[in-house]
Amino acid sequence: MKVPPTIFVAGSGQDVAHDGAAAEGGSGGLIRPSRIWYMVILATVFWALVLSLHSGMQGDLTSVLFKPSAISLPLLSSFTFDKNPAPEQAPVMAAAAAAAGRCAGRYIYMYDMPPRFNVDLLRDCRALRPWTDVGMCQYIVNGGMGELLGDEGGVFSERGWFATDQFVLDIIFHGRMKGYGCLTNDSASAAAVFVPFYGGCDIGRYLFSQNASIKDALSDDFVGWLVQQPEWRVMGGRDHFLVPGRTTWDFLRRREAGWEWGNKLLWYPAVQNMTAILVESSPWSPNNFAIPYPTYFHPETAADVVAWQEKVRSSEREWLFSFAGGPRKGNGTIRADIIRQCRASSFCNHLHCGGAAAAKCNSPGAVMSVFQNSHFCLQPRGDTMTRRSTFDTILAGCVPVFFHPGSAYDQYTLHFPPEPDSYSVLIMHSDVTGRNVSIEETLRRIPPERVKTMREEVIRLIPTVVYADTRSRRVDFRDAFDVAVDAVIDRVARRRRGEPDGRQK
Repeated sequence: MKVPPTIFVAGSGQDVAHDGAAAEGGSGGLIRPSRIWYMVILATVFWALVLSLHSGMQGDLTSVLFKPSAISLPLLSSFTFDKNPAPEQAPVMAAAAAAAGRCAGRYIYMYDMPPRFNVDLLRDCRALRPWTDVGMCQYIVNGGMGELLGDEGGVFSERGWFATDQFVLDIIFHGRMKGYGCLTNDSASAAAVFVPFYGGCDIGRYLFSQNASIKDALSDDFVGWLVQQPEWRVMGGRDHFLVPGRTTWDFLRRREAGWEWGNKLLWYPAVQNMTAILVESSPWSPNNFAIPYPTYFHPETAADVVAWQEKVRSSEREWLFSFAGGPRKGNGTIRADIIRQCRASSFCNHLHCGGAAAAKCNSPGAVMSVFQNSHFCLQPRGDTMTRRSTFDTILAGCVPVFFHPGSAYDQYTLHFPPEPDSYSVLIMHSDVTGRNVSIEETLRRIPPERVKTMREEVIRLIPTVVYADTRSRRVDFRDAFDVAVDAVIDRVARRRRGEPDGRQK
């Protein structure tokens, strides 16, 4: 029996106007007007009075203010309290009620920051990755999703595929937030406050710099600006959150020595009051949380996700396991052992990412093809404990095999199930390197029906580990962005109640 596609589908929220204004569509209800609407009403009263005095109009001023033919403010009438509203007002009032219900306790206030803290950084795209010839220019287009891809010879589905870099989450998150259905310009009514600082783009320019002052300059400027804002002073930043877009280790330089890696963004006391969302968190920093690396897939609708889920569910998987990667220096011998075992096995497919073959690993189609043709995909640590490839693996419907719990289980607690063995396999790195445990034999002992169940759980995870198209205003499914925002809102609510607010295991 064919398993039906599994996807979390939610209301898009795109029919909600900023400032709590009603949007078109729906059936019956009211929402609480924000400050700007009171200003609109006062201005309307003033001009109506002027018109009344000028024309000698007699009668009740209210009939002038709220008579649709008198003043063309179609949304204004939705905030009256008539017991018997005109029939044409019903759809607008209904949408207002729906918006109020959907956004209750979920409003986000987003700073309109000076552009030097975000979009201005993208103007010199080559400087964002100065050790390469092209910088980041091909990756920041299309709202941070990168250049549009074709179907790569049938590897991908029809649409939604982009050449996305792993370190553009600050741009992507900002783009998704612009389309968030419950934005408000009234910070007092917000459940949380988003700070769109492109910290990852900033430090990307100076990762190999030996000058600490240069690496910290924009962070110093940013923190100085932020703590002067009236919204900050309400809770001292404890209701604020930001998404720097890289791993936590790029922002945790402890000393002023310029030769040390990264800047000190996450060490500022003000930033430590906030919630920091990164692609890899520190187990010693309770204020930062890990969310998925961006993948190549940015679907616009639930139908796009379902189509892809069906494709990977029906993939013919000829390899028991695969590994896409090369050796690494300075993080143990696990990769060397993996490559040795893979090459010695007739059940393993190795996509080598070193030397002349490295270009293949920069090809989204080549990487995803390997994963789509495998039952299990090996995921040792990358340059740090985590790896973007983990999420490419899940996207391909391939069961990930980890070699340390810190590569996934201790990181992505918001997006992964609490039962690791429901969707993955753990073979401890010490067993491979110290006891020569066979990866092939370990995986072959897993019954086929169990493998099928695990793969179905992996496929079920796809919508909540991808980021929807940042340009779309008709996203109708719950993606990785939505999961992260809900977690922040919950954390801020716990802070307001004086409850523990650390990372939940």
